[in-house]
Amino acid sequence: MSDKNRDLSPKEYAQILGRLSVPTDKPMLLQVSRFDRFKDPLGVIQTYRLVKKHHDVQLVLAGGEATDDPEGKAVLSEVREAARDDPDIHILLLPPDANLEINALQRAATIVLQKSLREGFGLTVAEAMWKGKPVIGSSAGGITVQLVYGVTGFTVNSVEGAAFRIHHLLDNPEVMTKIGEDAKEYVRQNFLITRNLGDWLALMSYLGRSG
Repeated sequence: MSDKNRDLSPKEYAQILGRLSVPTDKPMLLQVSRFDRFKDPLGVIQTYRLVKKHHDVQLVLAGGEATDDPEGKAVLSEVREAARDDPDIHILLLPPDANLEINALQRAATIVLQKSLREGFGLTVAEAMWKGKPVIGSSAGGITVQLVYGVTGFTVNSVEGAAFRIHHLLDNPEVMTKIGEDAKEYVRQNFLITRNLGDWLALMSYLGRSG
């Protein structure tokens, strides 16, 4: 029920995308993460360029600066340079409280990427899955816990692997829809507070019976 995850109507998120100057006339590849080398934004741009050879897509990189990383400004500068002169790459530097904006971007996205080189749980993966989106992520950290290969998304190990999976999904929209549906249900069953509450109730019930 938070602003980042509550339901938004297509009209609502279209208005937010309009404020962000992100068009809605092309399929959107999206990565939401801070501009940090460990999130591999340059690798995401390379992936997009491979996909662009066969599909007319746009790329949105959205997030904040890595203020705890002395290289943060340099990474953002490199990303902007890599995206220079390509009107289909949109780099959005968002404030920490841009929850509605992230929600709208995730709901408008066609495919969500999380191409981290290192990662904890990777909450943006679960957020995108909850919105019924297929996610392509790297085989790093908690991403592998969330992405059941070929069921709730795909894990990859390279730029080429990510581009291949994006091609596959764009060429097979029925597969993309099914993965999105299964991804949302996987989050519902495994990562919501209701599941955690159910676990505690089951434990207390078991202890009460055995005691």
